[in-house]
Amino acid sequence: MPARTKEQLMQIPGDIHAVLSDPRTVISGDRVQIPFELDHALYKRLNVILKDIGGRWDGRKAVRAHTFPFPVAEFMRACLAAGEWPSKFEQGWYPTPPAVVYDMLEHASIRVGHTVLEPSAGVGSIVKRAAEEMGIVDCVEIDARRAHALRELGAARSVIHGDFLDLDPLAIDEPYDRVVMNPPFNNAIGHVMHALGFLRDGGTLVAILPESVVWHGDRAAVEFRQLVADAEGELIPLPENAFAPSGTNVRTVLLRLDADPDGSLPTHGWHQRQPLQLDLFATA
Repeated sequence: MPARTKEQLMQIPGDIHAVLSDPRTVISGDRVQIPFELDHALYKRLNVILKDIGGRWDGRKAVRAHTFPFPVAEFMRACLAAGEWPSKFEQGWYPTPPAVVYDMLEHASIRVGHTVLEPSAGVGSIVKRAAEEMGIVDCVEIDARRAHALRELGAARSVIHGDFLDLDPLAIDEPYDRVVMNPPFNNAIGHVMHALGFLRDGGTLVAILPESVVWHGDRAAVEFRQLVADAEGELIPLPENAFAPSGTNVRTVLLRLDADPDGSLPTHGWHQRQPLQLDLFATA
């Protein structure tokens, strides 16, 4: 994924970090709720940061929290772990340093002619190397500027400008031999689960994920770890400073999943094997 400048990466002041890390603070779903009183000056500075990340204050009695247009819990954990936050224009966007790309491709074992999907391609850190391995690469990028840069790079067979999560895996005729990805950390598990639908039975998915997927106790993380274990996948810790070249100390792991044709991973083939659901409410 593309690099950020230092100006786009802001340090979280100590007093605000303490508020957000306070066990009384509720960070769940799409909201951050602080159920204790802050002095006015501290609240104003906190409000600026939460708004910059993409939140807005919802003062309704049933809410009284900052709400976000994306699931914020995993993203906020990553920010607090690193002690810094990217602006709302860069949500969950952590570039992939060259050494990490090298590790990813070692695990992906791309061979000549393998089809490869990169679902959050940025400006091509992974795409370029996958193409150099003689993979046939298709990629998706949500930002129009970066999608244009990918086309200019010329390493991919196709570049789709759009939200990867809006793409239907069953709309493609041929699934991919490899999926290699550094998904947005604010919804990393969701992106990996969706990406599996584009993977061929017998294929391999390699992804960079926030370390929180290894230990967090929320339902999504627990179920994800079970899925990885059932598939005999690997969650491999990366060095603590792996993302330092990208201006962040966020801790990460490398996921490798091999899709056994007889396994239970929700691959493209698995989706095709599911029975069609009849619309009982359809009218003639």
